[in-house]
Amino acid sequence: MSGPIDYKKVEKNLYQPKEVPTIVDVPKMTFIMVDGKGNPNEEAGEYAKAIEMLYGLSYMIRMSKKSGNAPADFFEYVVPPLEGLWWTEADRPFDTSQKDKLIWTAIIRQPEFVTEEVFRWAVGELKKKKPDFELTKARLEEFSEGLCVQMLHLGPYDTEAVTVKAIDDFAAANGYANGISEVSPGGTVRRHHEIYLNDPRKVAPEKMKTVVRHPIRK
Repeated sequence: MSGPIDYKKVEKNLYQPKEVPTIVDVPKMTFIMVDGKGNPNEEAGEYAKAIEMLYGLSYMIRMSKKSGNAPADFFEYVVPPLEGLWWTEADRPFDTSQKDKLIWTAIIRQPEFVTEEVFRWAVGELKKKKPDFELTKARLEEFSEGLCVQMLHLGPYDTEAVTVKAIDDFAAANGYANGISEVSPGGTVRRHHEIYLNDPRKVAPEKMKTVVRHPIRK
């Protein structure tokens, strides 16, 4: 009997890049999203509350089978990693040095069976357990990212500038233009994108692994 589906292992091209830039065509996926602004490091701040909501909803759906509320076509899976879309009012080039000016969308991917109805059920159930959560800020949305350059960044977030430069230089050298801030055919605004492969609260800064991804176009 096969175990739960782990998207990080099934789709290694999306979640396990090398420490060198590579081009990837990212398919349309469904995410729970929460928008916000400000310093993500602020304790009990807007970002921390958004992450708590995202995980609360994601695990409510993940555990729905145990409560007898499994959606149609439910299958066992590992909750995918936290991801983030980041920008500022003047986001070209992307700058993380002024964290109070950051604008972000925190996201967690959802399995294919998660519909708006399933999402609304999860919101209702989580509201019973966490009535203080501002769950109106969460939404379910399809995200069409398309052609991108990505690479694995090892180390703290504050050293990402080197990785970002490597990505952008690689894209330019291979005949691509930076697609940040452009609107995709599906209506998605393309952003600086990070995927967090481990928990910064549990690993040393030098061992942190982050997929850094930038949209591109010919």
